[in-house]
Amino acid sequence: MKSFAGKVAIITGAGSGMGRYLAILLAQEGADVCVCDVNNETLSKTVDILRQFNVSVSSHLLDVADKDSIEALPQKIIDHHGKIDLVFNNAGVTAGSHFQDMQEDNWNWVIDINFKGVINSTRAFIPYLVKRPEAAIINTSSIFAMVAVPGQTAYHASKFAVRGFTESLALEMKQTNPNLQIHCVHPGHIGTNIAATARMSDEDFNDRQARSSLFTKNAPKNQQEMGELFREGGMHPSKAAKIILDGVKKNKTRIFIGLDAKLMDLSQRLFPRHYHKTWLLFMPLLALLRDKKPLKSVD
Repeated sequence: MKSFAGKVAIITGAGSGMGRYLAILLAQEGADVCVCDVNNETLSKTVDILRQFNVSVSSHLLDVADKDSIEALPQKIIDHHGKIDLVFNNAGVTAGSHFQDMQEDNWNWVIDINFKGVINSTRAFIPYLVKRPEAAIINTSSIFAMVAVPGQTAYHASKFAVRGFTESLALEMKQTNPNLQIHCVHPGHIGTNIAATARMSDEDFNDRQARSSLFTKNAPKNQQEMGELFREGGMHPSKAAKIILDGVKKNKTRIFIGLDAKLMDLSQRLFPRHYHKTWLLFMPLLALLRDKKPLKSVD
C-alpha cells in the first residue's frame, strides 16, 4: 500500500495516544477517518483536531469488548463512508498485579479489551476488507509479546495472543487474499495513558514499587504520578504512529517501535533464559535517548 489518500480508516483507542495520532496523520495524508473510543470526552477532542483537515470524519463511542457493538459498526461506517480499507485495532489496557492476587474481573477486563476486542473487530470487518483492491488490518500487540516481566500476566497473555493470532492470520491471507495486508505492531515504551488507566489497588502499587526498585531510582509516589512519568518518559505517540504507517506502506508483518523494543527482542533471541539481566546494561541509556518530541507536522 503506497498511499492512504482516499482510503477509509477505522481506529480504536483513538481518544488519545497512538490512536489519536494515527487518525491525525492519516487525515493529513487524505484518508477519511472513523475514530472510536470508550471515552467520549477524549474522543471529542480528537474529532475537534481532525476538523482542520479536508476529509470525512465520523466518531463512534465504542467498547471493543462489546461484541454486539463491534458487529454493528461496519454497516454504520459503510453507510457514512461507503467503504472500509484500513482497520487499526489499537485500544489497549493493563492491570498491575501478580496473578495470584489479581481479581478475576480485572483479568477478564484486560483479556476482553486487548485480545477479544481484536478478534471481534477482525471478524466483523474482514468480510468487507477482502473485497477491496488493497486493504490492511493493523493489530497493536507489544514488545511484551516477546519478553515477560512479573506483575503483567494478564497483559502478557493478551499481547502474546494478539501476536500469535495476527501472525497466523497474515499467513492465511497470503494464501487466500494477498491484497489484504496483516500487520502486528510491537511498541516499546510509548508515552501513552496506559499506565495512568491501569487497574491497580494501592496494595498492588506498593508491591510493584518494592519489586521494581532495582530498575528505578526515582520511584513514583502514587499511580497518578506513575502515569505521568510513564507518559512523559516514553517516545512521543506521534512518532510511534508515523512508524506504524510507514510499516504499513512497506508491508511489514512485524512493526517494532523504538530502539528499546528492538533491543529487548534481540536480547530474548540471544539470551532466552537470562535476557532480563542484559536490560540493566542498556535500558538506562535508552531512557536518555528516547525521542520524546512530537512530529513537527503535529506540534
